[in-house]
Amino acid sequence: MERNDNYNENQEESHIDQINLNDDDTTETRYQRKEKNPGLTKPTQPQSKEPKQKKSGAGVLFGGLIGGIIAAVVVVLLFTNNVIPLNNSSNDSSTSAQDSGAPEIAQTVATGDADVSTNLEEVAEAVVGISNIQQQNVWSPGQKAGTGSGIIYKKVDGKAYVVTNNHVVEGAEKVNVVLSNDVQIEAKVLGTDPFTDLAVLEIDGSKIDTVAKLGSSENTKVAETVFAIGNPLGENFANSVTKGIISGKDRSVSIDTNKDNQPDWVTQVLQTDAAINPGNSGGALVNTDGEVIGINSMKIAKESVEGIGFAIPIDEALPIMKQLKEEGDVARPFIGISTASLQQVPAQYRGQIELPEGIQNGMVVAKVQSGSPADEAGLQQFDIISKINGQEITSILDLRKYLYTETKIGDTVEIEIFRNGEAQTVELTLVERALQEQAQEQPQQQ
Repeated sequence: MERNDNYNENQEESHIDQINLNDDDTTETRYQRKEKNPGLTKPTQPQSKEPKQKKSGAGVLFGGLIGGIIAAVVVVLLFTNNVIPLNNSSNDSSTSAQDSGAPEIAQTVATGDADVSTNLEEVAEAVVGISNIQQQNVWSPGQKAGTGSGIIYKKVDGKAYVVTNNHVVEGAEKVNVVLSNDVQIEAKVLGTDPFTDLAVLEIDGSKIDTVAKLGSSENTKVAETVFAIGNPLGENFANSVTKGIISGKDRSVSIDTNKDNQPDWVTQVLQTDAAINPGNSGGALVNTDGEVIGINSMKIAKESVEGIGFAIPIDEALPIMKQLKEEGDVARPFIGISTASLQQVPAQYRGQIELPEGIQNGMVVAKVQSGSPADEAGLQQFDIISKINGQEITSILDLRKYLYTETKIGDTVEIEIFRNGEAQTVELTLVERALQEQAQEQPQQQ
């Protein structure tokens, strides 16, 4: 899966006449139409010339008595059948009890001078543009290399915090945030994570009046109406809103994080058919209550495919956002090796690899970092990792998925290897992956 929806303004100008813009997609509006008078007048009734007969006093009295008896009987029947409840307090208390049983989600922080969004229009104010500024050469000033979107999700102590995609700010020498009122603020990148494709920025909060309300992606349902808010094709279409549904939940999408055309991570995403275009990356996927349930990240970009976009579920993103804001990176178990699959090993080095008959898969150790757990455990170049804790390892995807989901920092793992054609077992203790070591376990570049 290619993350290719970050808009690059250095590309050729878009053919605007090929884009179908539908203003009705900007909001969800329901009109209740009432049937109007067709303009025909009712025929007048001819007045009778005969004088009206006057009713006698006894008749009026008898009619009123009968009417009163009927009304009393109807009221008694309504009460006895509980159509009109005698006491509403029990119903009120049961309703309150049901309401209090709903899960409480407190995921946004706002100071007294920043409101939490309550509807679609307000959450759109918390969706901002992100400009990635890079210097093309030493002789020219920094220029806009691409644009994306972001979500203001928190404001505290005079600072506001924006979540966006890692690929939106990747390689930037400077990042600017463009508010919904076109005010630009320079941002500080607090942390990025290529595996979850998330980044957290810090900006001056003095001009921030609204932060987005974060909902729960776990509570979403397939076919639920959603809206994608962002800046497709750059700032000219800022705060565009497209409408769709949740097409699928818990989708597993393979990702190439280091652009070697080999998948090296699997991410869990929400699938939607709401239009996600270049520049929408990092924008909000919002439910009908105006709550952010996902962060728009990618789509399938093929001519034969239409309406398959993906968003990072907000429940999955929140713990990553917290780590990026507070620590600058995500703490993950670290071995200290660079690896490659058997098929990726250059031909001139394949003579160094010996495998027993019948063994065709595994990860070849290309490099061992000095002082790392792998170094202390005695792993060597050209060792072939076949299993971790009994789990078969055939690719970098298997290696990372097991380490990052089944183990934690401080765990001792058992690694089965082949060295010079013989099976061996080593044990090592996983340590925290440091920020400067983020690239150590990526496949060897060919």
